[in-house]
Amino acid sequence: MAEYWLGAHDLASSILVTKNNEIGLNQFIEKNKEKALGKTVAKKFGRLPYLLKILDVKDMLSIQVHPAKHEAEMEFARENKHRIPLNAPDRNYKDDNHKPELMVALGDFWLLHGFKPVDTLRATLQNTSELKPLLEIFDATGYDQLYKTVMEMPQESVNQLLQPLLNRIVPLYKQGKLKKDDENFWAARASLTFDGQSSLHSEELRKTDRGIFSIYFFNLLHIQAGEGVFQDAGVPHAYLEGQNVEIMANSDNVLRGGLTNKHIDVKELMKHIKFEETIPHVIHPQKINEEEKLYRTGAPDFKLSSFSLQNGKSSSFESATGEILLIINGNVLITTGMGELELGQGEAAFVLNHQCVTLKTRSQAYLFRASVPVHSGE
Repeated sequence: MAEYWLGAHDLASSILVTKNNEIGLNQFIEKNKEKALGKTVAKKFGRLPYLLKILDVKDMLSIQVHPAKHEAEMEFARENKHRIPLNAPDRNYKDDNHKPELMVALGDFWLLHGFKPVDTLRATLQNTSELKPLLEIFDATGYDQLYKTVMEMPQESVNQLLQPLLNRIVPLYKQGKLKKDDENFWAARASLTFDGQSSLHSEELRKTDRGIFSIYFFNLLHIQAGEGVFQDAGVPHAYLEGQNVEIMANSDNVLRGGLTNKHIDVKELMKHIKFEETIPHVIHPQKINEEEKLYRTGAPDFKLSSFSLQNGKSSSFESATGEILLIINGNVLITTGMGELELGQGEAAFVLNHQCVTLKTRSQAYLFRASVPVHSGE
């Protein structure tokens, strides 16, 4: 599977399976808010405030950005006022929430993350001859006008700028002469994936994907298993290749600008992007105890930690709200005051608020714990 979602979003909730019943997790929480979430989370959010997700990025995902909370509320209300159906393909705002997100790599992972620092971007434009005409725009007007220029220029102009570059780098890609730490590698792959070109030198007007510009404008990051990256509202990004665990606010608001066959709305994308340099910060987890490590972010909606359990070892904690446990490798016996449940690879459990939880494995196991940054039992 390309995506595996766990959570209680009203458009596509997970199903809670008990001994006697099956119910949507969103419905269960709505009926048992304080019991499931605790008083603090129930009052502050009124719902499970996060989504947990596994991604297998075989083909690169779209250039995208997420709105801030107040922006999402206004835009969601506006689209409702215009009676755009929630499932309409051209609907931008599926809910009224922001969508900060944290990803943790499960292996080698490649992504684009925010605009390059000024000097780095200048060097890229200077050293990529086909993009050099854009350097004058960047020097004179900065990030916003540079990005506005390429994202809003006529398609014919996009082709005229990018096609000579693609004519040069696509053959190198096909010959295996480009490495993944080179933007040209990803630009060539994007062209072959999204442009649908049958001939490199065809004279007919093709729709070269303008998202390719972003590959050169944004930071190209390579992170290792166990390392994380946080994407806040307004930070443009795209996942290029690899597998990860991702936790985000309970939202499906995604504004796309290229490298995708999904709905693209450049105008909306441009309204929410932070036109500023991004100094990439790779998050390394902090050790809570011998088994649990925490990935710290400033997001109020979620908290993510991982457990590495050795043969016969156990670990305990008290749930701070409604929490999700997701097994990545191994088998884990989960014990609470409500009973026991053994889970294997790819399986998940929902743990109620204020439970004493013990995890035990007969072999080695690796799992993630999704929660909210509040004190246990609140």
